[in-house]
Amino acid sequence: MKIVLMALLFISFNGYAQQSSDQEIPPPAFSVEAASQTLQETVLKIWYDFIGHTPYIVVAISVLLLTGISSMLISKLIGNMTGRSKMRGSLRELTQRFARIIIWLFGILLASLIVFPGLTPAKALGGLGLASVAIGFAFKEIFENFFAGILLLWKYPFEKGDFIKCQAILGRVEKISVRMTELRQPDGELVVVPNSFLFKNPVFVLTHENSRRMQIMTGVAYSEDAQAALPIIKKAVERCELIVKEKGVEVFLNGFGSSSMDIEVTWWADPTPLGERKSRSEVVGAIKQALDDAGIEIPFPYRTLTFSEPLPVRSVDNNKPSQ
Repeated sequence: MKIVLMALLFISFNGYAQQSSDQEIPPPAFSVEAASQTLQETVLKIWYDFIGHTPYIVVAISVLLLTGISSMLISKLIGNMTGRSKMRGSLRELTQRFARIIIWLFGILLASLIVFPGLTPAKALGGLGLASVAIGFAFKEIFENFFAGILLLWKYPFEKGDFIKCQAILGRVEKISVRMTELRQPDGELVVVPNSFLFKNPVFVLTHENSRRMQIMTGVAYSEDAQAALPIIKKAVERCELIVKEKGVEVFLNGFGSSSMDIEVTWWADPTPLGERKSRSEVVGAIKQALDDAGIEIPFPYRTLTFSEPLPVRSVDNNKPSQ
């Protein structure tokens, strides 16, 4: 019985194996024609999809054009409205830029929704949030200068045309953009400064007021009457034309110099670098002339030499004939 069962199982197994071998289909061989046909079908599908989306693309481009025109008109309208007020020029420019940015963001979002009908505002804002994080890490310095420029336009007290000094840079503000500030140095060179540099470092606004205090140091010899020299210097500076006479002139004894009694002279004049140089030149000339007229010595440096041993002194007779 067992032998019969084993024979039946062997026969059924052989039949099944033969049937399976008859039903096996060999894998298709690679064909260049089939690959080219597949590629052609894919390109045609992409082209047909593009043709199908052409009306949406045309409408989206029209939306972007209308967005650009609207941003220009609204920016000009804001400029006219704020121009009649006492708003600072930098703050007025910042308001116009914010208005343009908001209009462009709305226009780009609307154009994206038109081109991609399945896109919703929530998905678009979510994707924008993820993209902003990645872009923020990639362009950290650019965004740092961008936000620093916004703060400079909004809060800082200097405007276009002001002379500012930041560390070793001195110049007139030519333009404040969102990313950088252009400074024209007194020698005519143009310096482009990143806004983050101005935001992180102390900035001296030289022309914030209509006048600025100037200072020079002069001196008289120790043999002269220093107290008598003070009113002479003060009257000489007060007669200068380039000083601000309403704010007065101040003259003080400052200290004991190496060769003179040091005198500090301060006055107010035009705050620009050129105005400072002109005023300083006039004041220095007036002080020199006044002290010379009064017979007061302006000393030059004196040096006293001390030798450890006495120096031999020999008299030379110049009238003795040489041998």
